[in-house]
Amino acid sequence: MIEVNKAGIILTPTDLEFEREGVLNPAIIRAGDNVHMFYRAVRKGNYSTIGYCKLDGPLTVSERWDKPFMIPEFEYESHGVEDARIVKIDDLFYLTYTGYDGINARGALATSKDLKNFTKQGIIVPPITYAEFVFLAESAGKVNENYYRNHKFYYQAADPEKKIMLWDKNVIFFPRKINGKLVFLHRIRPGIQIVFVDSIKDLTKEFWGNYFLNLPEHIVLDPVYAHESNYMGSGCPPIETEHGWLLIYHGVEETRKGRVYSACAALLDLNDPSKELARLPYALFSPEYEWERIGEVNNVCFPTGTALFGNTLFIYYGAADSLIACASVNFTDLLAELLMYVEKDDK
Repeated sequence: MIEVNKAGIILTPTDLEFEREGVLNPAIIRAGDNVHMFYRAVRKGNYSTIGYCKLDGPLTVSERWDKPFMIPEFEYESHGVEDARIVKIDDLFYLTYTGYDGINARGALATSKDLKNFTKQGIIVPPITYAEFVFLAESAGKVNENYYRNHKFYYQAADPEKKIMLWDKNVIFFPRKINGKLVFLHRIRPGIQIVFVDSIKDLTKEFWGNYFLNLPEHIVLDPVYAHESNYMGSGCPPIETEHGWLLIYHGVEETRKGRVYSACAALLDLNDPSKELARLPYALFSPEYEWERIGEVNNVCFPTGTALFGNTLFIYYGAADSLIACASVNFTDLLAELLMYVEKDDK
Protein backbone atom coordinates (compact mmCIF):
# COMPACT_ATOMS: atom_id res chain seq x y z
CA MET A 1 0.00 0.00 0.00
CA ILE A 2 1.16 3.51 -0.82
CA GLU A 3 1.56 6.00 2.00
CA VAL A 4 -0.60 9.03 1.33
CA ASN A 5 -0.15 12.27 3.26
CA LYS A 6 -3.14 14.57 3.34
CA ALA A 7 -2.05 18.18 3.66
CA GLY A 8 -5.63 19.20 4.34
CA ILE A 9 -7.74 22.06 3.06
CA ILE A 10 -6.12 24.52 0.63
CA LEU A 11 -9.06 26.71 -0.35
CA THR A 12 -12.47 27.43 1.17
CA PRO A 13 -15.46 29.52 0.01
CA THR A 14 -15.53 33.24 0.77
CA ASP A 15 -18.36 35.72 1.26
CA LEU A 16 -18.00 36.80 -2.36
CA GLU A 17 -21.21 36.05 -4.21
CA PHE A 18 -19.62 34.04 -7.04
CA GLU A 19 -18.00 31.48 -4.70
CA ARG A 20 -20.13 31.61 -1.58
CA GLU A 21 -21.64 28.13 -2.05
CA GLY A 22 -18.44 26.20 -2.72
CA VAL A 23 -14.98 25.96 -4.30
CA LEU A 24 -13.88 22.66 -5.79
CA ASN A 25 -12.28 20.60 -8.58
CA PRO A 26 -9.35 22.80 -9.66
CA ALA A 27 -7.28 22.74 -12.85
CA ILE A 28 -3.61 22.79 -11.84
CA ILE A 29 -0.47 23.76 -13.72
CA ARG A 30 2.97 24.46 -12.29
CA ALA A 31 5.14 27.32 -13.55
CA GLY A 32 8.50 27.55 -11.81
CA ASP A 33 7.92 27.61 -8.06
CA ASN A 34 4.29 28.65 -8.50
CA VAL A 35 1.15 26.62 -9.00
CA HIS A 36 -1.71 28.18 -10.96
CA MET A 37 -5.14 26.99 -9.85
CA PHE A 38 -8.30 27.48 -11.92
CA TYR A 39 -11.08 26.27 -9.67
CA ARG A 40 -14.82 25.81 -9.90
CA ALA A 41 -16.63 28.51 -7.92
CA VAL A 42 -20.31 28.01 -7.11
CA ARG A 43 -22.88 30.68 -6.31
CA LYS A 44 -26.47 30.35 -5.16
CA GLY A 45 -28.62 28.27 -7.49
CA ASN A 46 -25.67 26.01 -8.45
CA TYR A 47 -24.35 28.42 -11.05
CA SER A 48 -20.61 27.93 -11.62
CA THR A 49 -17.75 30.07 -12.86
CA ILE A 50 -14.00 29.50 -12.82
CA GLY A 51 -12.03 31.27 -10.09
CA TYR A 52 -8.28 31.77 -9.96
CA CYS A 53 -5.57 31.68 -7.33
CA LYS A 54 -1.80 31.27 -7.32
CA LEU A 55 0.24 29.22 -4.88
CA ASP A 56 3.84 29.78 -3.78
CA GLY A 57 5.18 26.26 -3.73
CA PRO A 58 2.62 23.47 -3.61
CA LEU A 59 0.50 24.61 -0.67
CA THR A 60 0.64 28.34 0.13
CA VAL A 61 -1.95 30.66 -1.43
CA SER A 62 -0.26 33.93 -2.38
CA GLU A 63 -2.82 35.47 -4.73
CA ARG A 64 -6.56 35.02 -5.15
CA TRP A 65 -8.89 36.91 -7.43
CA ASP A 66 -12.02 38.50 -6.01
CA LYS A 67 -13.93 38.01 -9.26
CA PRO A 68 -14.36 35.06 -11.63
CA PHE A 69 -11.57 34.27 -14.08
CA MET A 70 -13.97 32.69 -16.60
CA ILE A 71 -17.72 33.08 -16.87
CA PRO A 72 -20.52 31.60 -19.02
CA GLU A 73 -20.82 33.33 -22.40
CA PHE A 74 -22.68 30.85 -24.59
CA GLU A 75 -25.88 28.84 -24.38
CA TYR A 76 -24.06 25.51 -23.89
CA GLU A 77 -22.53 26.84 -20.65
CA SER A 78 -25.31 29.17 -19.51
CA HIS A 79 -25.71 27.44 -16.16
CA GLY A 80 -22.02 26.96 -15.50
CA VAL A 81 -18.41 26.46 -16.52
CA GLU A 82 -17.29 23.58 -14.33
CA ASP A 83 -14.43 21.27 -13.32
CA ALA A 84 -11.56 22.56 -15.47
CA ARG A 85 -8.33 20.73 -16.28
CA ILE A 86 -5.28 22.21 -18.00
CA VAL A 87 -2.15 21.14 -19.89
CA LYS A 88 0.39 22.82 -22.14
CA ILE A 89 1.00 21.29 -25.58
CA ASP A 90 3.84 22.94 -27.48
CA ASP A 91 3.20 26.69 -26.98
CA LEU A 92 -0.54 26.45 -26.31
CA PHE A 93 -2.44 25.89 -23.07
CA TYR A 94 -5.50 23.65 -23.36
CA LEU A 95 -8.10 24.24 -20.65
CA THR A 96 -10.96 21.77 -20.79
CA TYR A 97 -14.10 22.13 -18.73
CA THR A 98 -17.71 21.02 -18.52
CA GLY A 99 -20.25 23.37 -20.06
CA TYR A 100 -23.62 23.04 -18.32
CA ASP A 101 -26.78 24.59 -19.75
CA GLY A 102 -29.14 23.47 -17.00
CA ILE A 103 -29.96 20.22 -18.84
CA ASN A 104 -26.82 19.01 -20.59
CA ALA A 105 -23.27 18.67 -19.23
CA ARG A 106 -20.64 18.32 -21.94
CA GLY A 107 -16.91 18.76 -22.39
CA ALA A 108 -15.68 22.06 -23.84
CA LEU A 109 -12.29 23.59 -24.63
CA ALA A 110 -10.59 26.96 -24.26
CA THR A 111 -7.03 27.74 -25.38
CA SER A 112 -4.44 30.34 -24.44
CA LYS A 113 -0.84 31.29 -25.11
CA ASP A 114 -0.29 33.20 -21.88
CA LEU A 115 -2.59 31.69 -19.19
CA LYS A 116 -4.43 35.01 -19.08
CA ASN A 117 -6.44 35.35 -22.28
CA PHE A 118 -8.41 32.25 -23.22
CA THR A 119 -10.35 31.69 -26.44
CA LYS A 120 -13.30 29.34 -26.15
CA GLN A 121 -13.39 26.68 -28.85
CA GLY A 122 -16.81 25.31 -27.93
CA ILE A 123 -18.09 21.81 -27.18
CA ILE A 124 -15.68 19.12 -28.41
CA VAL A 125 -17.56 15.98 -27.33
CA PRO A 126 -20.20 14.13 -29.42
CA PRO A 127 -23.13 16.33 -30.58
CA ILE A 128 -25.60 13.44 -30.24
CA THR A 129 -28.41 12.34 -27.96
CA TYR A 130 -28.19 9.39 -25.59
CA ALA A 131 -30.59 7.46 -27.85
CA GLU A 132 -28.25 7.98 -30.82
CA PHE A 133 -25.31 6.83 -28.70
CA VAL A 134 -27.07 3.62 -27.65
CA PHE A 135 -27.95 2.82 -31.29
CA LEU A 136 -24.35 3.30 -32.43
CA ALA A 137 -22.82 1.49 -29.44
CA GLU A 138 -25.13 -1.49 -29.92
CA SER A 139 -24.00 -1.66 -33.53
CA ALA A 140 -20.39 -1.78 -32.36
CA GLY A 141 -20.74 -5.26 -30.89
CA LYS A 142 -20.02 -6.41 -27.35
CA VAL A 143 -19.79 -3.46 -24.95
CA ASN A 144 -20.05 -3.36 -21.16
CA GLU A 145 -23.80 -3.47 -20.50
CA ASN A 146 -23.43 -0.67 -17.95
CA TYR A 147 -23.10 1.77 -20.86
CA TYR A 148 -26.84 1.24 -21.30
CA ARG A 149 -27.83 1.64 -17.67
CA ASN A 150 -28.23 5.40 -17.80
CA HIS A 151 -31.62 5.47 -19.53
CA LYS A 152 -33.42 6.33 -16.29
CA PHE A 153 -31.41 9.52 -16.04
CA TYR A 154 -31.88 10.52 -19.67
CA TYR A 155 -35.60 9.82 -19.78
CA GLN A 156 -36.66 11.06 -16.36
CA ALA A 157 -37.56 14.53 -17.66
CA ALA A 158 -41.29 15.25 -17.44
CA ASP A 159 -41.11 17.24 -20.66
CA PRO A 160 -40.46 14.81 -23.55
CA GLU A 161 -39.61 17.72 -25.82
CA LYS A 162 -36.47 18.47 -23.83
CA LYS A 163 -33.58 17.19 -25.89
CA ILE A 164 -31.13 15.58 -23.51
CA MET A 165 -27.75 15.18 -25.16
CA LEU A 166 -25.21 12.51 -24.35
CA TRP A 167 -23.39 13.59 -21.19
CA ASP A 168 -19.66 13.37 -21.91
CA LYS A 169 -17.44 14.93 -19.24
CA ASN A 170 -13.93 14.76 -17.74
CA VAL A 171 -12.16 15.73 -20.97
CA ILE A 172 -8.43 15.72 -20.33
CA PHE A 173 -5.63 16.19 -22.86
CA PHE A 174 -2.25 14.46 -22.71
CA PRO A 175 0.45 17.13 -22.29
CA ARG A 176 2.12 16.43 -25.63
CA LYS A 177 1.24 15.05 -29.03
CA ILE A 178 1.66 11.28 -29.36
CA ASN A 179 2.76 10.01 -32.77
CA GLY A 180 1.80 13.42 -34.15
CA LYS A 181 -1.74 13.27 -32.77
CA LEU A 182 -3.60 15.31 -30.19
CA VAL A 183 -4.84 12.82 -27.60
CA PHE A 184 -7.46 13.23 -24.91
CA LEU A 185 -9.44 11.14 -22.47
CA HIS A 186 -13.15 11.59 -21.91
CA ARG A 187 -15.85 9.86 -19.91
CA ILE A 188 -19.12 8.33 -20.96
CA ARG A 189 -20.28 6.27 -17.99
CA PRO A 190 -19.13 3.88 -16.72
CA GLY A 191 -15.62 3.88 -18.26
CA ILE A 192 -12.88 6.13 -19.63
CA GLN A 193 -12.39 6.47 -23.38
CA ILE A 194 -9.64 7.91 -25.57
CA VAL A 195 -9.50 10.02 -28.76
CA PHE A 196 -6.65 10.54 -31.26
CA VAL A 197 -7.04 13.38 -33.80
CA ASP A 198 -4.84 15.49 -36.06
CA SER A 199 -6.81 18.62 -35.20
CA ILE A 200 -9.71 19.72 -33.02
CA LYS A 201 -11.52 20.50 -36.27
CA ASP A 202 -11.69 16.75 -36.95
CA LEU A 203 -14.23 16.27 -34.15
CA THR A 204 -17.29 16.32 -36.41
CA LYS A 205 -20.57 14.43 -35.97
CA GLU A 206 -19.37 12.04 -38.67
CA PHE A 207 -16.15 11.43 -36.74
CA TRP A 208 -18.10 10.57 -33.61
CA GLY A 209 -20.47 8.31 -35.53
CA ASN A 210 -17.55 6.21 -36.78
CA TYR A 211 -15.96 6.36 -33.33
CA PHE A 212 -18.97 4.81 -31.60
CA LEU A 213 -19.33 2.14 -34.27
CA ASN A 214 -15.96 0.93 -32.94
CA LEU A 215 -16.49 1.87 -29.31
CA PRO A 216 -14.73 -1.14 -27.68
CA GLU A 217 -11.46 -0.10 -29.36
CA HIS A 218 -11.60 3.29 -27.65
CA ILE A 219 -12.28 2.20 -24.06
CA VAL A 220 -9.14 2.63 -21.96
CA LEU A 221 -10.48 1.67 -18.54
CA ASP A 222 -13.72 0.09 -17.41
CA PRO A 223 -14.61 -0.58 -13.75
CA VAL A 224 -12.98 -3.69 -12.29
CA TYR A 225 -12.60 -3.22 -8.54
CA ALA A 226 -15.15 -2.43 -5.82
CA HIS A 227 -14.00 1.16 -5.24
CA GLU A 228 -14.70 1.99 -8.93
CA SER A 229 -17.59 -0.41 -9.51
CA ASN A 230 -20.29 2.18 -10.21
CA TYR A 231 -18.33 4.30 -12.68
CA MET A 232 -15.04 6.11 -13.10
CA GLY A 233 -13.68 9.27 -14.70
CA SER A 234 -10.36 10.62 -15.98
CA GLY A 235 -9.29 12.85 -13.10
CA CYS A 236 -5.89 14.54 -13.56
CA PRO A 237 -3.93 15.14 -16.76
CA PRO A 238 -1.63 12.14 -17.40
CA ILE A 239 1.98 12.42 -16.25
CA GLU A 240 4.71 11.12 -18.55
CA THR A 241 7.20 8.72 -16.95
CA GLU A 242 9.75 6.30 -18.39
CA HIS A 243 7.40 3.44 -17.52
CA GLY A 244 4.25 4.89 -19.09
CA TRP A 245 1.62 7.56 -18.51
CA LEU A 246 0.59 7.85 -14.87
CA LEU A 247 -3.12 8.55 -14.61
CA ILE A 248 -4.78 9.64 -11.38
CA TYR A 249 -8.51 9.13 -11.89
CA HIS A 250 -11.65 8.91 -9.76
CA GLY A 251 -13.65 5.80 -9.03
CA VAL A 252 -17.18 5.67 -7.62
CA GLU A 253 -18.67 2.92 -5.46
CA GLU A 254 -22.35 2.63 -4.55
CA THR A 255 -22.64 1.83 -0.84
CA ARG A 256 -25.40 1.68 1.74
CA LYS A 257 -24.48 5.24 2.69
CA GLY A 258 -24.58 6.43 -0.90
CA ARG A 259 -21.85 6.95 -3.48
CA VAL A 260 -18.21 7.19 -2.41
CA TYR A 261 -15.70 8.96 -4.71
CA SER A 262 -12.06 7.92 -4.38
CA ALA A 263 -8.78 8.82 -6.06
CA CYS A 264 -7.28 5.92 -8.02
CA ALA A 265 -4.13 5.27 -10.08
CA ALA A 266 -3.30 3.49 -13.34
CA LEU A 267 -0.43 3.27 -15.82
CA LEU A 268 -0.98 3.56 -19.59
CA ASP A 269 1.36 2.63 -22.43
CA LEU A 270 3.70 5.47 -23.40
CA ASN A 271 3.34 5.12 -27.19
CA ASP A 272 -0.24 3.86 -27.23
CA PRO A 273 -2.11 5.12 -24.16
CA SER A 274 -5.25 3.27 -25.23
CA LYS A 275 -3.49 0.28 -23.63
CA GLU A 276 -3.69 -0.16 -19.87
CA LEU A 277 -0.46 -1.48 -18.36
CA ALA A 278 -1.53 -1.60 -14.72
CA ARG A 279 -3.85 -0.17 -12.12
CA LEU A 280 -3.90 -0.26 -8.36
CA PRO A 281 -6.41 -2.84 -7.09
CA TYR A 282 -7.26 -0.48 -4.23
CA ALA A 283 -8.12 3.21 -3.98
CA LEU A 284 -5.14 5.54 -3.68
CA PHE A 285 -7.12 7.56 -1.14
CA SER A 286 -10.76 7.90 -0.10
CA PRO A 287 -12.87 10.20 2.08
CA GLU A 288 -11.87 9.87 5.72
CA TYR A 289 -11.99 13.32 7.32
CA GLU A 290 -15.18 15.20 8.12
CA TRP A 291 -14.51 17.79 5.41
CA GLU A 292 -14.34 14.98 2.83
CA ARG A 293 -17.31 13.05 4.19
CA ILE A 294 -19.81 15.87 4.78
CA GLY A 295 -20.54 18.69 2.34
CA GLU A 296 -22.57 19.63 -0.69
CA VAL A 297 -22.09 16.03 -1.85
CA ASN A 298 -20.98 13.65 0.89
CA ASN A 299 -18.03 11.26 0.65
CA VAL A 300 -16.13 12.82 -2.23
CA CYS A 301 -12.42 12.94 -3.06
CA PHE A 302 -12.38 14.16 -6.68
CA PRO A 303 -8.81 14.58 -8.07
CA THR A 304 -8.39 17.05 -10.93
CA GLY A 305 -4.76 18.21 -10.96
CA THR A 306 -1.23 17.43 -9.85
CA ALA A 307 2.09 19.22 -9.34
CA LEU A 308 5.43 17.47 -8.93
CA PHE A 309 7.92 19.09 -6.55
CA GLY A 310 11.12 17.07 -6.26
CA ASN A 311 10.00 13.48 -5.76
CA THR A 312 6.70 14.42 -4.13
CA LEU A 313 3.52 14.35 -6.20
CA PHE A 314 0.88 16.75 -4.90
CA ILE A 315 -2.67 15.78 -5.87
CA TYR A 316 -5.33 18.49 -5.68
CA TYR A 317 -8.93 17.47 -5.28
CA GLY A 318 -12.45 18.60 -4.54
CA ALA A 319 -13.55 17.53 -1.05
CA ALA A 320 -17.26 16.82 -0.58
CA ASP A 321 -17.95 19.22 -3.49
CA SER A 322 -17.37 22.09 -1.06
CA LEU A 323 -13.64 22.69 -0.56
CA ILE A 324 -10.28 22.19 -2.27
CA ALA A 325 -7.75 19.94 -0.55
CA CYS A 326 -4.38 18.40 -1.33
CA ALA A 327 -2.75 15.01 -0.74
CA SER A 328 0.80 13.94 -1.55
CA VAL A 329 2.62 10.71 -2.34
CA ASN A 330 6.19 9.67 -3.05
CA PHE A 331 6.35 9.64 -6.84
CA THR A 332 8.92 6.85 -7.13
CA ASP A 333 7.07 4.66 -4.67
CA LEU A 334 3.77 5.12 -6.51
CA LEU A 335 5.33 4.07 -9.83
CA ALA A 336 7.04 1.09 -8.19
CA GLU A 337 3.74 0.00 -6.67
CA LEU A 338 1.95 0.25 -10.01
CA LEU A 339 4.69 -1.73 -11.75
CA MET A 340 3.96 -4.61 -9.38
CA TYR A 341 0.60 -4.99 -11.12
CA VAL A 342 1.83 -4.95 -14.72
CA GLU A 343 0.67 -8.09 -16.52
CA LYS A 344 3.99 -9.50 -17.72
CA ASP A 345 2.44 -11.95 -20.24
CA ASP A 346 1.12 -9.51 -22.80
CA LYS A 347 2.62 -6.15 -21.95
